[in-house]
Order: sequence, then structure tokens, then C-alpha cells
Amino acid sequence: MTAPIERKLTTLLSADVVGYGRLMGQDEGGTLATLRTYREVIANLIASHRGRVVNTAGDSLLAEFASVVTAVECAVRVQREMAERNAALPPDRQMWFRVGVNLGDVMVDGGDLHGDSVNLAARLQALAEPGGILISGPVYEQVRTKLSLGFDYLGPTAVKNIAADVPIYRVLLESPVSPPPVTDRAAPDGDKPTRDRGMRRHRLYMSAATAATFIALLLAINIFSWDGDLWFHWPALGILLVFCLRAIRLYRA
Repeated sequence: MTAPIERKLTTLLSADVVGYGRLMGQDEGGTLATLRTYREVIANLIASHRGRVVNTAGDSLLAEFASVVTAVECAVRVQREMAERNAALPPDRQMWFRVGVNLGDVMVDGGDLHGDSVNLAARLQALAEPGGILISGPVYEQVRTKLSLGFDYLGPTAVKNIAADVPIYRVLLESPVSPPPVTDRAAPDGDKPTRDRGMRRHRLYMSAATAATFIALLLAINIFSWDGDLWFHWPALGILLVFCLRAIRLYRA
């Protein structure tokens, strides 16, 4: 009889080095030394936040936390620590990480974790900016009132190998040194175009909601100040025209 699969709900933190191949091509020994130092710093921060390193492969790292809040706090501390250390290095030697945090059900296999929740944490990491953090909707719902951080809603985003669109939030950070531009990397597995589509869709939704609000307000003013003249549709047409022009600009970008 097959043993039942052990499952649990946990918070996953996925981290990966930006442009690791480029760094290795420039200086293999120096890059490996920096990776070892940074990875040790990250592992210590994870331990101090009561997390556990699940595995490391190449330049990536996966950790789990019992607390969603603590996991995001750790992610923020990691990125701030990396930024401080990079400030002391020349730009071509700086090592930046992307981080993704997800909350979900996983399958437990000894010390390893498996399942869509693990895959989604890795996908969030791959979509993050260098030095940045992306979190999933379930993580945001748990931390939005518990942490003094800003969050930027990127909208529901199509993520490779995940059936439904995923609501994604960017954690707003300040760092003492600017990370490399996003154009320095190629989008892994076509994920960047899906993120761009999700962001454009979100901006279009927000523009549509704004236009509808103004039109509804004009209609209400017209009705409550009724003098026998129906006039609200003229400015409403102007608002719709502006919305259509913005939609065209968004999808041409």
C-alpha cells in the first residue's frame, strides 16, 4: 500500500542571482567567493527569522517559514543587506538577487518540498526586478496591515505552468545603491512578456474604473440638477475618447 503524501501549508522564499553567468564570465573565482559570502549572510538571516533553507542549487536558494510576516520581513532584510554590501563594490562586481515569496500548500518529501506553490515562488522570483521582491496575493493579504511597507499591485498576471492568473504585488524598497536595469537580463521562459501584459491589463482596468466613475458622477449631477436638459453625455463622450486613446497607447507600448 502506498504511503500517504504528507502535505503542509508553508511560506516559501525563493532567491536567485541576477546575471550569474555574466559575473562568472568576468571573474569565476571572485564571483564564487562573493556568492559564498552572500549565501552565508542570507542563510544567517533566514535562521534569525526562524526559517529553514530547503535547498540550494547553483546560484538559487529556497527557504520556508512558518510565519508569512516573518518571511517577508526576512526578504526585506536580505535585499537591504545585499544593497549595503553592493554599495562597497564596483558596479561590475555587484551581486544582486531577485526574491519571490508565496504562501501555499506543499508536498513534503523528507527535507524537500514540492508542488505548484514551490513553482510559483520561483516564478515570482524570476519576474522580480534586480534587488526587488514580488509576493503573491495570499502573502499580501496576510502582511498588508502588519508591516510598515508599501506595496505596488501589478495586477493578475499569467505565470507559466500555473493554471490561473496570479495577483502579484511588488514590495516597495529603498536601497543605498541602484541595482542594474531590468534590461540587463533576458526574460526567463517568456515570463517578462506575461508580466508586461498583466501590468498593462491592470492599468487598463484602473483607467476604465476611473472613466466609469467620472461618467457616473456626471450622470448623477445631471439628474439631481435636472432642468429638462440632458447634457451629461457630451462630457462623457470626451472621457471615453481619452480612455480609448490611453488604451491604444498601453497596448502599443
